[in-house]
Amino acid sequence: MNILAIDYGSKNIGLARTSTSVDVVLPFGRLENKNADFVKQKLIETITKEKIDKLVVGLPFGLDGTENKNTERIRDFIDDLKKQIDIPIEFVTEVFSSQAGDRMGAGVSRDEKAAMIILQNYLVKR
Repeated sequence: MNILAIDYGSKNIGLARTSTSVDVVLPFGRLENKNADFVKQKLIETITKEKIDKLVVGLPFGLDGTENKNTERIRDFIDDLKKQIDIPIEFVTEVFSSQAGDRMGAGVSRDEKAAMIILQNYLVKR
């Protein structure tokens, strides 16, 4: 099963992927968050081209555990994306994934590292 993870930020969207047959989480690029239609189109192209079977999306909550404007923005985006793709989508609670990514070292963007952490957390909890 090919899984794509998304760290949806207001400026950039980090991507990471894995194949459950290999169990290695890899960075998979970054999309500039120009507008929702641009991002949806790029994600649909990636999902099709890479034969993605499942999408895992980081969902931020406030420190008190409640949803906030970012949570709502991401849910709205994913609800719209669901109308255009036919694969399962799961949310993973993400708190401080970007900051954790900063501690991973160099080599890939902060956004990709955050997506890698989201995907790794999903795989561990699965």
